[in-house]
Amino acid sequence: MSEKKYTSIGGQAVIEGVMMRSPHFLTIAIRKPNNRILIKEQPWKGFADRLPLLKKPFIRGVCTLVESMVNGVEALSYSANVAVVNDPAGGGKTEELSSFAVFSSIFFAFVMGMALFVAAPHYLTVVLGRAGVFDSGIHNPLFHLIDGGIKVLFLVLYVYGIALMKDVHKVFQYHGAEHKSIYAFESGEELTVENARRHSTLHPRCGTSFLLFLLIISILVFSMLFPFINLTSLSANPMLNHTFLVLIKIVLMLPVAGISYEFIRLSANRMDNPLFKLLIFPGLILQKLTTREPTDDQLEVALASLKRVLLLEKGQTTASEKEVEFALLSDIAKVTATVTEFPG
Repeated sequence: MSEKKYTSIGGQAVIEGVMMRSPHFLTIAIRKPNNRILIKEQPWKGFADRLPLLKKPFIRGVCTLVESMVNGVEALSYSANVAVVNDPAGGGKTEELSSFAVFSSIFFAFVMGMALFVAAPHYLTVVLGRAGVFDSGIHNPLFHLIDGGIKVLFLVLYVYGIALMKDVHKVFQYHGAEHKSIYAFESGEELTVENARRHSTLHPRCGTSFLLFLLIISILVFSMLFPFINLTSLSANPMLNHTFLVLIKIVLMLPVAGISYEFIRLSANRMDNPLFKLLIFPGLILQKLTTREPTDDQLEVALASLKRVLLLEKGQTTASEKEVEFALLSDIAKVTATVTEFPG
């Protein structure tokens, strides 16, 4: 049986749409209230194209993470602005979200993320240790195992909680549509709703799986690193010491991200191997919370974004750095691209 091929092209779900990114272009497709598909498309150049050193293993993972965050925030901001402009209940308002509002939202989300997934589990583990639940200090790997277990629990509860929100549920449907569209392309099929519909919403190289790997690998790294480089007593004040340790953990998340990226890349391209299939399985299970079965209309939007970015890569159309609209997916030209041209 031939080895399954995965593509480097991917993206993320946004409000009422999907963003797709290829090696040199980026497209954001949005479903407007009048049912037309609005697509913003622009050339894109990665950090590694400017500095080849960033293509090296372990470094490229950090670069990819930063690029994904930047692209994701820009795509979400654009989709939110489109939603404001086209909101029938908005009284005809056309103002866009300010840069300050976008920056404030990003900063608040980052602080809350670090507080919820780094600081809170650490301090909760400290409390459990002092309460006699387990006899361990930060020098003991058991501390980091419990800390990591709490992180994973918080992640699952957080994702499950936001999935109950109506608007987030729709975004998760677009997330599923993104995966189905990518699968259709990787299978060498024509990019139609009928072909994409029958594929899974779970993809081994999804950001959800990456996040879970990030947490699990951080458990291993912290368990080995902290005891052996004497980072357990930087201050005589216990609480101040733990604050220093939390800050160090936040900094160390970057190299951990580099390791996680290499691991998920290795695993995703060896899914026929029972061991790697087993390792990737928890991430696929978590994706059952972050993806939902999309409607055909949502699949059309994801496929439109994918088709346009492929057409741009193949030179079958030109990026205007503006917006284009289509009434139907079939109005977009057929793509003559294969997954081997954009290997994962």
